[in-house]
Amino acid sequence: MAANNRSMKTLLVMRSLKLRMRRVLVVLAALTMGAAIVTAMAGVYFDINQKMSHELRNYGANFYVGPGTSGSTISTHDYRTMVSQVPKGQLVASSPYLYSMVQSDLEKVVAMGVDFSQLKKLVPYWQVKGEWIGVSFDKRNAMIGATLAKKLEVKVGSQVSIIKGQHRHTFNIKGIIDSGAEEDNYLIVNLSILQSWLDQPDQANYAMFSIDNAKGQVNAFAKTLKSAYPDLTIRPILKVSASEGKVLDKIKLLMGVVAFVILVLSTLCVNTTLTAMIAERRHEFALQKALGASHREITRQILTETLLMTVAAIIIGLGLGYILAQILGQTVFSSSIDLRAPVFVITSVLSICAALVAATIPTLRAMRVDPAKVLKGE
Repeated sequence: MAANNRSMKTLLVMRSLKLRMRRVLVVLAALTMGAAIVTAMAGVYFDINQKMSHELRNYGANFYVGPGTSGSTISTHDYRTMVSQVPKGQLVASSPYLYSMVQSDLEKVVAMGVDFSQLKKLVPYWQVKGEWIGVSFDKRNAMIGATLAKKLEVKVGSQVSIIKGQHRHTFNIKGIIDSGAEEDNYLIVNLSILQSWLDQPDQANYAMFSIDNAKGQVNAFAKTLKSAYPDLTIRPILKVSASEGKVLDKIKLLMGVVAFVILVLSTLCVNTTLTAMIAERRHEFALQKALGASHREITRQILTETLLMTVAAIIIGLGLGYILAQILGQTVFSSSIDLRAPVFVITSVLSICAALVAATIPTLRAMRVDPAKVLKGE
């Protein structure tokens, strides 16, 4: 008997869905759209810290360490110790900087010594004609600012020499940089070369760091270094580091609002369609009640139909949402988006909740059907 009852309930559910396929497709489409948007927004939300932090690194370094009031240089030994104190995985790039006037073949120029292996990550916004120098031990090649290159009449591939007494060091110009700042007037060389040239083997004028600041790590690192090096000037570069958290928070809020609005619209659409479906089935529910069906059984039937459509929508929505997340990732961050485990849970829970909320009013209407009046045609 129980098996017959289950078979009959299953038959009623499948028949109801099959006979009203057009409305079922509308509900499925609305729930799928909601699930897809939630999946895409949640996927980007959980992956955005890494992606957005990477994008904001295009603004360059966000942390400065320089000499205190009593000095003009810092120790590169101290710099290396500071690098080792950056929490693992949070350091994007760093380099000491050393400046000095040097004599070239034609006139005195400003030489800037840096770690070439870190330079591109520290100043990714520089426009370079030619090539970046990518290794820290390159002693043969140099880069030059566009203004100075024009003044000295040198091009990519040209040679520039610096002279000190009887000593001469010749560089091949590998890249001409256009920074829009003072660096356009500099000859940029390997840090160790300039330190040796100036007899300052352990000195730099200051150091710059690019640190992941998705969770405010820059300020925490500044406090750590200030306590360890009270005589040095240590500060975040606020225009970059302070903007990271604010931008991330605003983007996350925007995504949450978009997902909420789409979910509400989806719920309203499902509610309207389910209400129309219940209205069409008044005679069916009246007949079931006349034959002894309880309110609980009718409620269970409606919710079963709704949940079947919801499960199908979640499966399709997860796939579409993943595709949409990749489109957003490539368009905004030029990177793929990884869907983490919470995304699947959030999409499933919110989709089921939206479907149940949408089914509440139609279910209450179904329970208020009066078999006597409906079967008499009133």
